[in-house]
Amino acid sequence: MKRVLVLMGVLAFTVLAADVTGTWKATAEGPNGTMERTFVLKAEGAKLSGETTSSLFGKSTIMDGKIDGDNLSFTITVKFQDNEMKLNYKGKANGNEIKFTVENPNGGNTIEWNAKKVS
Repeated sequence: MKRVLVLMGVLAFTVLAADVTGTWKATAEGPNGTMERTFVLKAEGAKLSGETTSSLFGKSTIMDGKIDGDNLSFTITVKFQDNEMKLNYKGKANGNEIKFTVENPNGGNTIEWNAKKVS
């Protein structure tokens, strides 16, 4: 009986935490067409770390990353025309897909990214 309870506990924890560790390729529609971004994510319990790369902004380190079930959140800093700005990401994982929204806390457009796990 104890084995069954332990197994149920392990399965419940697995269901609660999304498996987002790996490489994700994402696309979003921007004013000049489709944009691409790569996310390399590492989940450790409720902590999310890693980096993201785009052709427009280059490489950025994920900061303040959190995982709560299938919900993710983190911040990156990008440099645009000699100005640094923070971007806040929120996402929802569903199997091998993550839907992200990103916003600049100082205002501006919200962008929606659709990511698919590649490894």
